[in-house]
Amino acid sequence: MPVSLRIVRSTKRAGLVALALTALAQAAHAADKPPLAPDPPAPLATTSRVSATIEFGLPALAKAIEQDIPKRLATIDERVNCVHRRVLMFCVNANCDVFGFVNRTSGVSLYGRGDRVYGAVSIYGAAEGQGANRFTARIRGQTEARATIEAEARPALRKDWSLDLNFSDSFHWSEAPYLHVRGREVDLAPYVEPRIRTQLARVRSRALAAARKLNLRDKAAAAWTHAFEPMKLADEPPVWLQVTPQSAAFAGVRANDKVLSGSLELSGSAVTSIGQQGASVTPTSLPPLGTDVTAPGTFDVILPVRLGYDAIKDKISQAIAALPAQDSALREVQVYPSAGKLVIGLRLAKTSDSAPNAGQWSYLSGALKVDDTSKSVALADLDLAAQDGEANPGLQSIVAQLKQAVNIDYGVSYQNLLMAANQRLTRPLKDGFRMEGKLSSVQFDKASLLADGITLALRASGELKILYGM
Repeated sequence: MPVSLRIVRSTKRAGLVALALTALAQAAHAADKPPLAPDPPAPLATTSRVSATIEFGLPALAKAIEQDIPKRLATIDERVNCVHRRVLMFCVNANCDVFGFVNRTSGVSLYGRGDRVYGAVSIYGAAEGQGANRFTARIRGQTEARATIEAEARPALRKDWSLDLNFSDSFHWSEAPYLHVRGREVDLAPYVEPRIRTQLARVRSRALAAARKLNLRDKAAAAWTHAFEPMKLADEPPVWLQVTPQSAAFAGVRANDKVLSGSLELSGSAVTSIGQQGASVTPTSLPPLGTDVTAPGTFDVILPVRLGYDAIKDKISQAIAALPAQDSALREVQVYPSAGKLVIGLRLAKTSDSAPNAGQWSYLSGALKVDDTSKSVALADLDLAAQDGEANPGLQSIVAQLKQAVNIDYGVSYQNLLMAANQRLTRPLKDGFRMEGKLSSVQFDKASLLADGITLALRASGELKILYGM
């Protein structure tokens, strides 16, 4: 074979090998396209606490206590020794008949300070004495007296949900009941005070009966059941909250001038879901009280903010369109998740090529950078992941532009969701209960790249109360 023919064949063989390697390289670039691999959907759950507060109006409680306490606390009808003096060699004694009364001059007044409740009732007494026979009929005397009955209670909830009032009472005279007869003071307290103490026992009995009628355990059980009710926090998209209490603790008693309130801390999980309402959770029975806490803890919930991939595509298209004119133009954008990264596919074609399918694909991969202060999302660590064919000379400037210009604000969505949630957290419940809630502080927790969009999980903290009474 001539030498020239062998050289030509070797050259052709080398060209075929080069073409094959180029095709393989292009195929390798196409095969390196990041796969669609979204994050698996996960429950948006957190440990949370609900405050169940049973409030009672102290005026209504005072009215219940005084319901069976009569206006007239005591009637005085006694014969007492009212004259006892020595005249010359004789000792003169005279008895007097004393008639009078002790009236309650005010209603039962209740007010609170801190963890104690104080009560008071004003009483007034008047009495008149007269000699008990015709020889002493001219002996006369009279008196007035005033006193205040005072009571103090420090309510506490026992482990079995019964209420202990820790009750104490007393009374003191502002004007003691002395009958003035011919310069002598006859103490009527021994005749009046036993009757008053009888009424004090009655007040204690009424207070205990009123406390039993509060049915704290039944109301706590109702509040426990209400805490299981699912709540719809928002409509677009539908956001549901399911609280599942697991334990209860007594959080103390608070009282002011008008209200007595006892608080419970219901601890458990709070799960947020998007879309259809999840399966209802069957309420469990009210558990025994756990260790007391000084105050109910915060109510925490995860608020999900959704960002669609189409919104990111629009931002990318706008950012690239703002670049100075180049030899290549953007024809198509793809945005999808891949193993925890956000993939951006760009089909770039020469501006002179008008074919609808013209251009080569370049795939960028990066992470999300969430700014919790400005409530915005940007692209970070954006690098080339795969490319069809040769490198596009304008790709570097596009990457720089995307890092700088693509910024998605979620502040409006967050505010709308927070406002809707706060509106839904305050609502009436059944059987005289109501719910009051307010979420105040919100912090970014994590981002999930799902198949249908990005979910930003925001941890919102505040308070959620289940109230009964006022």
